[in-house]
Parts: sequence; structure tokens; C-alpha cells
Amino acid sequence: MALALRVLIVGAQSVPVARDNPPAPAANAAYASAAANVRAVFDGSCKNCHSNQTAWPWYTYVAPFSWMVTHDVHQGRKHLNFSEWSTYSPKKREEKLEAICDQVINGEMPDGKYLLIHRSARLTQDDREAVCAWVETMR
Repeated sequence: MALALRVLIVGAQSVPVARDNPPAPAANAAYASAAANVRAVFDGSCKNCHSNQTAWPWYTYVAPFSWMVTHDVHQGRKHLNFSEWSTYSPKKREEKLEAICDQVINGEMPDGKYLLIHRSARLTQDDREAVCAWVETMR
């Protein structure tokens, strides 16, 4: 049984995952012109899952964690990708802006799984208010 478990764990490491970071000019980021405190919030709490500038730490190379993290990053980018903001239609931008403020205020973002490992990504009330104020300036 122990041998089979070891073989399974070692074999799982060979399953490929897409840890990619497509080109992402900084000027394309939605928050590129935001105030420094807002950029700090997005860089520290959002960018890893919602941009093409993901930092891939060591545990993203170890299955099954690699599968979970890459899945979450790809889903995060699918829902909102700050690196592709300039390609969004005005209607889509408005929808995303509304969702950003709502999810930050309601504590839905950053995601709880992300906060388990990245405690410094927790948002203060001031952070939440700054993000929502930025959202208003973008409308």
C-alpha cells in the first residue's frame, strides 16, 4: 500500500500543468494610473490570479497543489484579467468594475484559499474603500 502511494505521488508530478504568463504590457493594466495605495492593493492581493503577471511559487510545481493553483489562476483570469483590460468593451468594463467593488466589500475577494497562504493579501477596510473609490473614478 505504501509503495503504491509513493508511485502515485511520484507519477502525479509528471502530469503537466500550464503555468503560463502571456505578454502583459504594464500600460494595459486597468489600474496602471491608479494611486499608489490602490496599485499596492491590486499588486498584493489581486494580480496573481487576475493578470498575466502571476508569480508561480515553488508549491505550484508540486502536484496536487499545482493542479489547484493553476486551475484557480486560469479561472481568475477568465473572470477578470487586468492585463487584458484594454481589450474589454465599455459595457464589459462597467460590469467588471461593479463586480470588483461588490466582491471586495462583501469579502468575496481575495479568495479564501489564496488568503490561507498569502496572509498579507488580506484587505483592510481602508483598502476596500480605496478600491471602491478607484472604481468610481473609472466610471
